[in-house]
Amino acid sequence: MERKHYINQLRESNTSVEWDFIVIGGGATGLGIAVDAASRGYKTVLLEQADFAKATSSRSTKLVHGGVRYLQKGDVALVREALHERGHLSRNAPHLVKNQRFIIGNYQWWEKPFYTLGLIFYDVLAGKMGLGHSLPMSKREVIRHIPQIEQKNLRGGVVYHDGQFDDSRLAINLMQTAIEQGAVVVNYAGVVGLLRDQTNKIAGVSVEDKIAGNTFELRGKCIINATGIFVDEIIKMDNPEEKPLVRPSQGVHVVVDKSFLDSDDAIMVPKTSDGRVMFGVPWHNRVILGTTDTPVSEFVLEPKALEEEVDFILETAGRYLAKKPQRKDVLCVFAGLRPLAAPRKHAEEAKTKEISRSHKLLASDSGLITITGGKWTTYRVMAEETVNLAIKTRGLPHRPCTTRNLKIHGYRENPDRNNHLYIYGNDQDAIRQLQESNPENARKLHPKLDYTVAEVVWAVQKEMACTIDDVLARRVRALYMDARASIEMAPTVASIMAKELGKDQTWEEEQIREYSSLAKNYCLS
Repeated sequence: MERKHYINQLRESNTSVEWDFIVIGGGATGLGIAVDAASRGYKTVLLEQADFAKATSSRSTKLVHGGVRYLQKGDVALVREALHERGHLSRNAPHLVKNQRFIIGNYQWWEKPFYTLGLIFYDVLAGKMGLGHSLPMSKREVIRHIPQIEQKNLRGGVVYHDGQFDDSRLAINLMQTAIEQGAVVVNYAGVVGLLRDQTNKIAGVSVEDKIAGNTFELRGKCIINATGIFVDEIIKMDNPEEKPLVRPSQGVHVVVDKSFLDSDDAIMVPKTSDGRVMFGVPWHNRVILGTTDTPVSEFVLEPKALEEEVDFILETAGRYLAKKPQRKDVLCVFAGLRPLAAPRKHAEEAKTKEISRSHKLLASDSGLITITGGKWTTYRVMAEETVNLAIKTRGLPHRPCTTRNLKIHGYRENPDRNNHLYIYGNDQDAIRQLQESNPENARKLHPKLDYTVAEVVWAVQKEMACTIDDVLARRVRALYMDARASIEMAPTVASIMAKELGKDQTWEEEQIREYSSLAKNYCLS
């Protein structure tokens, strides 16, 4: 599964082959579309300008959920759809998605009956796809399950169930699934132009190979714009006069040691001072705290957390945790940008937290199909709708969607989550063989983390990793576990990758420099 093989395949096909689908964007939605289209038997190619899930899709709260907050806003249809998709995803990728218990601590008399009733309705909407029953809890039960919860004025609580997952690992597995279904998928291949036929309909794309530095053209019947936060850039290529479709909103999370929660259960604060919900979620032996909703002015690949966002998260978490997290306790802070599909009318006045998280799907006069908005949980149904619209508008022979019950690469039931290799699903056996075949491959990359040399080799050989950032941020999650430790790991990873990729010392040094500069933005000074 080497990138070189696929990029050469595309370059050789050039304009001699007409693809059924050319998907632009390798985040959750684009990868989902590639899996959907390829599994229906359409000739499919996916192009990602950076790495898979480089932007928003690797920076989530790590939840597969219906959205309790959206239920508060009365968006029942969105919640029902998301809950059903949560069920499909947990069945199709059990090695990555797990049932997570959440506890809402109640500090006022009315909260227990209010949230219990609301969450029972949440369960009803999930139907047979439910993960567990929502129930009221006594104060003693809450403290037993979450010893670190703030006990002053605590009256009891409510427990409910949602899904928890590893976002970029799912993206990598979707990439592998798309290829297994017959798609050609390539990272570091940016679309720099749209091609048109004699009737001015879009008939292909101009592609820049970001690694080799050259360009080539591809012809296609259905061109899909699934570029997330960069969706308006592709729309402008199609029609320079078009108004922006999305509004940028930044969400920040901080990662701290598991001792701050001291539980396998998560906590949810249903209403913070800014009107959002706040989560404290166990994840890979750490705790993720967040998130924020801050309007920003531009979309960038590496957004930076604002000081006030970090302070807000720590201050809010400190109200509900007995052990108050301080800046010195933060192992990683990461920011992600949401491509919110803003309403065209009064878009400037709408607050980002009030914009619906439902997706928008559009077909332009020239035939460009654009999908934006939504969230990880609903990626599959968004892909299904996108492919259906493309088939209809571009006149392709209709073939039914098959992804509702399609097992995702790595599928493995009942994984041993005490072994950090569980995220690889069925691939973990091959990684163990790598470790056993050479003692060097079993060596840990850093004493603070469990990742080994074999996982870097695997990332390069089987998961199309091209840079240190690809490996440490999205193949293994070292950057998110401990940003400073990941910087210390960079020289070792560079050396392993250089050997696998046939790169020289200059490449190693440049990679270490680039990664260290990037990762410092994930550290609090």
